Amino acid sequence: MNRQHLIEENQHLLSLWQQAQAGDKMAFCRLAESQYRSMFRYATNFTSDTDFIKDTIQEVFINIWEKRQTITIQFVAVYFFKSLRNQLFQEFRRSKPSLSSLEADELGELSDWQTIEGNITQEESESESQLKLRQAVDLLPKRQQEVVFLKFYKNLDNEQIADLMEINRQSVANLLYRALTALKGQLSSSIGFLFAIIQTL
Repeated sequence: MNRQHLIEENQHLLSLWQQAQAGDKMAFCRLAESQYRSMFRYATNFTSDTDFIKDTIQEVFINIWEKRQTITIQFVAVYFFKSLRNQLFQEFRRSKPSLSSLEADELGELSDWQTIEGNITQEESESESQLKLRQAVDLLPKRQQEVVFLKFYKNLDNEQIADLMEINRQSVANLLYRALTALKGQLSSSIGFLFAIIQTL
């Protein structure tokens, strides 16, 4: 998905958001439906409990709908992902009060991570190289997995990732560099396409 396509997609989603802000429930349902699958996949960065993920996403949608008139959104996917991330951490803290002083990345380390694809059934068969890539990403530290998911699976830029993860842009670049260096060591030539992308970071 190229940059222009992302801009056009976001404009469409912003149009739905503006309708939702005006009270159009159907527009909000369409917006929520467009984000649900990606949000579910993103949530598997932090837990493998699918029921917990579904409940949390539902809570996020309810909160956004109820507060819609006071919310300003520039990039829909970033806002929904960040809302989900914050809600997940709130739920983690609520279920384990002793963790309330932990930072977000520490909470991530306590999660039941499986893979960045989680339990979502793949709609298309993967080539051997794609499968190897996914397996290699699964071996990365959790923060690196998260940043790889956002960068290469959701096509967010470094500034958007920094905002979502609540870190600075240089930290994003450092995480990406370490992740891609590790992947290069594991996959050699099959990871070449990712290293072409890093030139743009």
